Amino acid sequence: MKHAVIFDMDGTLFRTDLILELALDETFEYLRKNGEWDGPTPIDQYRNIMGVPLPVVWETLLPQHGVQVREATDVYFLRRLIKNIENGNGALYPGVLELFEQLKQMGHPIFIASNGLVDYLQAIVTHYELDRWITETYSIQQIDTLDKGDLVAEIVNKYELQDGFVVGDRLSDIMAARANGLTSIGCRFDFAQEAELKEADYIANHLSDVLKLVSKETVSR
Repeated sequence: MKHAVIFDMDGTLFRTDLILELALDETFEYLRKNGEWDGPTPIDQYRNIMGVPLPVVWETLLPQHGVQVREATDVYFLRRLIKNIENGNGALYPGVLELFEQLKQMGHPIFIASNGLVDYLQAIVTHYELDRWITETYSIQQIDTLDKGDLVAEIVNKYELQDGFVVGDRLSDIMAARANGLTSIGCRFDFAQEAELKEADYIANHLSDVLKLVSKETVSR
């Protein structure tokens, strides 16, 4: 099997920022109507932790609320995210489809490993018909540890990958690559942080850079 390329979803392939504020505003309006929140939607606080599993999101944004409220909020938020995707309010980053097609033509298997939930990821894959290129999509919801390194390990073990790349915008993607002996490509996109990108093996400013880096690395090995 040729070098696999494992992509993060949010902030790497999918422009989550286009539906994030909508869904978060709708969710916190839901909390206000139910007397569970008073004040503006904490969008900036959420952006600072973008990329962590949703249970951690609600522990951070709703530290004074009980488990039941957080779980209900999680369900509502996911529902609004999916509805916004289905309504066409989101978008892929420029070059996603072209990159996938070129990687496929070169024989590189494509995977998704995301902290997003199963239904959310499936909504994106279905809406943009990404399953034409993706071998399999993995959600953090599928493992107990909520550790992205363990999620990537599921792919590595199932497909017996000897080498490959993890492409993402946050430190969790970079560390997942390192934990599994893969090459990390940090994406300097909307939610990336420079301090985290310094840990990556390579940095991409555009998805077209990913193809160049994959091609360069696979030729040199």
